[in-house]
Amino acid sequence: MAREFARHGHALALVARRAERLNALADEIAAAGATRPLVIPADLTAPGAARAIAAALAAADAEPSYVVNNAGFGLVGLAAERSRAEQLAMIDVNMRALTELSLLFIDSLARHRGGILNVGSIAGFVPGPGMAVYYASKVFVVSLSRALRQELEPRGVRVTVLCPGPVPTEFAQVAGRTTYESPGFMTDSAEKVARDGYRGLMAGRAVVVPGFFNKVFVRLGSVVPHSLLLAVIGAAQGRRTA
Repeated sequence: MAREFARHGHALALVARRAERLNALADEIAAAGATRPLVIPADLTAPGAARAIAAALAAADAEPSYVVNNAGFGLVGLAAERSRAEQLAMIDVNMRALTELSLLFIDSLARHRGGILNVGSIAGFVPGPGMAVYYASKVFVVSLSRALRQELEPRGVRVTVLCPGPVPTEFAQVAGRTTYESPGFMTDSAEKVARDGYRGLMAGRAVVVPGFFNKVFVRLGSVVPHSLLLAVIGAAQGRRTA
């Protein structure tokens, strides 16, 4: 996402937990000829993280035109057996922090006629036994984004929710997957997903689903009985920890 926005001439502020990786990315972007991004190390599970981000931006005399909520993680396993603390932390990142950051800079986004890009998932269109809280968090992201789009359109603020399928990142390792691999025909590169998301935001699209088969999956989620979806998705998630 950062590389894609930088490629189109946006000055950036990068937020994540690991300062060394943020600085490495900032150096890479600067070496390519862009303005070096502002680096803001922050743990989005921590109370007050959004306020700290706002303070860092204010100290740098930076006013956001766009907010990209790309942070998030998932956990594979039965909800009753996974750590409750980890699952609540997932809610903090995937839902609470995303909501707070989506709302915090609206006046600034309106002044600049900018927008919000929230990263959801094709999981946001179906229930997900075996990753119940993660799937539910992405349902929230899709619903919130669609509603905010309607509310903020009169103020000139675009809101787009990007809903990819599997993307080869650290997500799988953090989630706890072992032997199961995502089907290749549903997998897109991070670069393609970022490109599709950026284009969709700039075009003012409500929902962006990269990949033909992922679009089919989303459509099936609206017509296939949930009893069947629950069985199929539950079986697939079970294989991911086999």
